Amino acid sequence: MKVAGFDIGGANTDLAIIDFEGDEIKNIEVDFAYLPMWSNNDDLSRVLIELIENICPVSEIDAVGISMTAELVDAYDTKKDGVLDVVRKCEETFECPIAYVGIDGMLSKAEIEETPLKAAAANWIATAQIATLISDNCIFIDTGSTTTDIIPIKDGKECAIGKSDFDRSATGELVYTGTLRTNLASFLDKVKFNGKEYRVASELFAQTADVYMVLDLITEKDYICDTFDGEGKSKTDCAKRIARVVCADLEMLTMDDIVEMSRFIHKKQVAQIADGLKQVVETQNLDLIVTTGLGKDILDKPAAESLGFEVKSMGDVLTDDECTVAPAVGTAVMMNRYLN
Repeated sequence: MKVAGFDIGGANTDLAIIDFEGDEIKNIEVDFAYLPMWSNNDDLSRVLIELIENICPVSEIDAVGISMTAELVDAYDTKKDGVLDVVRKCEETFECPIAYVGIDGMLSKAEIEETPLKAAAANWIATAQIATLISDNCIFIDTGSTTTDIIPIKDGKECAIGKSDFDRSATGELVYTGTLRTNLASFLDKVKFNGKEYRVASELFAQTADVYMVLDLITEKDYICDTFDGEGKSKTDCAKRIARVVCADLEMLTMDDIVEMSRFIHKKQVAQIADGLKQVVETQNLDLIVTTGLGKDILDKPAAESLGFEVKSMGDVLTDDECTVAPAVGTAVMMNRYLN
């Protein structure tokens, strides 16, 4: 059986197509696309089809599983509206069996229509399926382009205290910070370099992708989102944007200055994730951390190590590309189990 698992986010839509023989995974192929749902949600159906066809003909797909976080984008008045719009578009796109990841497991279209918020931002439920392949007792951290999930697992089952993004933002289980799309001014009030502290401009000047390009921690291929100024994604372009954060430019600052700033910013974001992790650890009394997502080595591993915890990577069971779309992989796994 060939199952497509989609994770439809506010900015990125990820896909994993898995060939199953019973419950055994025979092959995984993955892809993703930048799709800003706040402005281009009418393109969703086209993007879903294109992603599949990048890998195989749509006719080869036996079933589709969907997880989502796109319901939060400001194109929708409420999260309920967002969930139902995504469901409607997915149902119109596929003729094969389709179901949706919810906080209690897979849900049919009818079940979603009764309780749509059960599917809102539930993609971490899918990622938990993969984390249990490494340990039945751990905390997994998944940092993607935009957010960080910090989810405890005990006896092979997720045991998050919060079940919605709203609740998880109070428990440490959601830290709204990511590897690419996070505005630097959202977690900085000052930047320290050249022996001085500079207050930052609270503007949409630079994002975390700019920092990690400058530090050689991501490539232009990884930088899939739009830039804040509409310009390029080279190191120089990124450095220009970072300089603006302290009301400067590259005639006032050297590239060495920008690198020093970027290292400081990196440490601040690591500390932001470590703060959420510390809260979850203190609540759950778990000390093995499993990392995944684009930020698994850039942010999650150093955050866990800064607190002295043992760290394992989901890269032990998945490739780096598969880790980047781990919720989509988990969604396909859940869909296969749902059908069987």
